[in-house]
Amino acid sequence: MTTTRPTPSVVRAAPADLEVLSDLIATAFHGLAPSRWLIADPEARRGILPGYFRLLIAYAIVNGLAHTIPTRDAVALWLPAGPGAPSPPTGHRQRMAAATAPWTGRFAVFDQMLDDHHPAGPPHQYLAILAVHPDRQGQGIGTALLDARHHDLDPDGVPAYLEASSPRARDLYQRHGYTTRPGAPFRLPGGGPPLWPMWREPRQTLPAAVP
Repeated sequence: MTTTRPTPSVVRAAPADLEVLSDLIATAFHGLAPSRWLIADPEARRGILPGYFRLLIAYAIVNGLAHTIPTRDAVALWLPAGPGAPSPPTGHRQRMAAATAPWTGRFAVFDQMLDDHHPAGPPHQYLAILAVHPDRQGQGIGTALLDARHHDLDPDGVPAYLEASSPRARDLYQRHGYTTRPGAPFRLPGGGPPLWPMWREPRQTLPAAVP
């Protein structure tokens, strides 16, 4: 007999969640190829990544949307992008530099590579991070987080963009309507790992039936 897991509810993250969610992302991303490219030493990576992700979560809470689940085992960070999107607040780059030292230059190259391949328009939502705790992966949590946001974006006709960091992630996003952009994947410098830029056009929703 197959047991079906209930779909987790999706809630908005709050400033009180910064520490637990930054540790969650750092744990989920610790072994990923882009993280190893950023900081080769595992112990240094473990010490630096939580502070870096804490700033990203705080930025998403104020300027975008941070979705999580009641157990705080997963998080999705969405940011407005394209024409009309807000610029980073004063001091954001300096705080990022302080959080990533002495690997600030490496992170700056990484961010520039993402910017270089990010489509200029039209206005869209950028999925900057989707992270699920390793012990909870494969349980439909990532799908629940994606569906929750797409449910709001589709009726408004808003497209979405992301970079997949592995073939497994790329395949997950393809099942949710994302397609790889021309030239994908691109690679991080120095023989670094590939990243797949992906775009999703909003899906048309059928009008409600008239009784």
